[in-house]
Amino acid sequence: MTDRLNGKRAVVTGAAQGIGRGIAEAFVAEGAEVLLVDIDAERLAATANELGQEGLVADVSRKTEIERIFARVAAKWGGLDILVNNAGVTHAAELDELAEDDFDRVFAINLKSALWATQSAARLMGADGSGGSAIVNMSSVNAVLAIPNQIPYAISKGAMKQLTNVTALALAPKGIRVNAIGPGSIMTDMLRGIMTDQAAENRIMSRTPLGRCGEVEEVAAVAVFLASSESSYITGQTIYPDGGRLGLNYTVPVKE
Repeated sequence: MTDRLNGKRAVVTGAAQGIGRGIAEAFVAEGAEVLLVDIDAERLAATANELGQEGLVADVSRKTEIERIFARVAAKWGGLDILVNNAGVTHAAELDELAEDDFDRVFAINLKSALWATQSAARLMGADGSGGSAIVNMSSVNAVLAIPNQIPYAISKGAMKQLTNVTALALAPKGIRVNAIGPGSIMTDMLRGIMTDQAAENRIMSRTPLGRCGEVEEVAAVAVFLASSESSYITGQTIYPDGGRLGLNYTVPVKE
């Protein structure tokens, strides 16, 4: 690693496992100090111990909990350089079966948490007048594409694209950049739970021109780039590490 984030102070939500953990691990390797946030106390404790960083158990679907997170940031560091809004959930349901409570829960975690965390983080960023702070939102190819039984998830990710745009404009005068990452099929525990047989694997591979799933480390590398000075003239953008999926207008043959 190259210490591209040396001395930076970062908050990563949904950091106990999967992509969030991968991003936190990459940040630490690049020299950052990271506050890891997650609702899963057991997994968070294990991850925080392995990375040698502080973990904070919190429910980011609640604004009061987000305010508590950033009160801890203020007490711990007095300022902040990087925020990664990674916490997210899915909920599968057909249109005629979707319940209001499930829709509201997905939106609270996937979208509202990012809005209120951005608001709180921005108040701590650039407080020393240096500028150059960065916010990275976790979007998805489903900000553009859609899966019919993933209604709240797809809508929340579409809204995340606009949240990224509007907050990038709002925070540009403070020197705070806001960008997003829109992964395709990344080999997390969630995806492994879907790829349970050859037919399921074939469905995913048929929509992936590079012919393989992405790795968590490949998404984390994009997060490091967006959090570092290497992306200093980039804001309001979504980068899609998707193996070519968004450009696909057909399915590709799958090797048996």
